[in-house]
Formats: sequence, structure tokens, C-alpha cells
Amino acid sequence: MSRSVDPPALRTLVDGADLVDVRTIDGQATLRAFAAGALGWAPWWLRGLYLARGVFARLLRTAHPDVRPGSDGMTAADIPFEPGRRIGFFRVVDAVEERYLLLSASDSHLAAHLALVAEPENRFRLVTVVKYLHWTGRLYFAVIRPFHAVVVRGMARAGISAGRTSATPGGPAAA
Repeated sequence: MSRSVDPPALRTLVDGADLVDVRTIDGQATLRAFAAGALGWAPWWLRGLYLARGVFARLLRTAHPDVRPGSDGMTAADIPFEPGRRIGFFRVVDAVEERYLLLSASDSHLAAHLALVAEPENRFRLVTVVKYLHWTGRLYFAVIRPFHAVVVRGMARAGISAGRTSATPGGPAAA
């Protein structure tokens, strides 16, 4: 039996998007643990990319040039599901426990949404939706796009890994 797990707002966002990227990964984790691992993933090289992004964002005169990746050590308890709450530079738009978490981040040049969706059969889907708000948004994303795929893949792996390390004996991620 299939169940619809997409955030209701996601369909509307996808319809008007300039870019939609979908990544899937299989593995056992709760949605909270997966989100904590994915959003808290910040290897040294990613922090370096964000520093370079800051320089580029200043050149484009974006409103928020100093965005940083999540912090290592984020736990499932750190993930809010209440709309309006913040997780790093993201704001929670909509969420249903163990089904999905829809986040947004916007700047003067683009609006981005990230959906973390828990699907049946221990599968997670990360959906990135981008809408350009200014010509600089298209330029900005053209430059970061090659890194986007690597970063989202790393986030997905970190989410599954966090699910394994947060498992308790007999818990959902126990092997």
C-alpha cells in the first residue's frame, strides 16, 4: 500500500520552480535522526566552500552573504517540527513527524526549499526546489550547481549514518 508523503506545499513550489533536484537514499533512521545528520553535516571542505560562497555572495550583493552550514553534533532533539522555527539558516515551513520536513531559505537573489521526506521501505528523499528572484540567482546557482550535487549526496549519507549511530538496542535503526 502506498501513502502520499509529500508536503502539500511542495507540489505548488515545484510547479513554479526554476530548478528541482531529487535525491534518494535507502537506510534505517527516524526522520529526526536523518534530518539531524543531514543538516548538521559540516566537513572542513564544506565550511571552506561556504567561505568562498560568502565572497561570491558579497560580489553579487546578496542580502545574506555569511550563511554557514549546520553544526557538527546536531542531534534528533535539536530538530524542530514547528513552522517558523529555525534550523541553521533554514526556516521550518511545514512538517509532519516521521513523514516530512519542509524547510526554506531565501535571499535577495533566490528562494530555496529543501524537503526531507521519509518514504516506505526505509527510503529517504531530499528534494531541493529553487526559484530565481533576480538574474543574480541564475548566475549564483550556475556557479554552485556542481557542488550542490556533492553536498546533497553527502547530506543524505550523513543522515543515514546519524540514524545508525543514534540507534538504541531494538530501536528502528538497530542492525
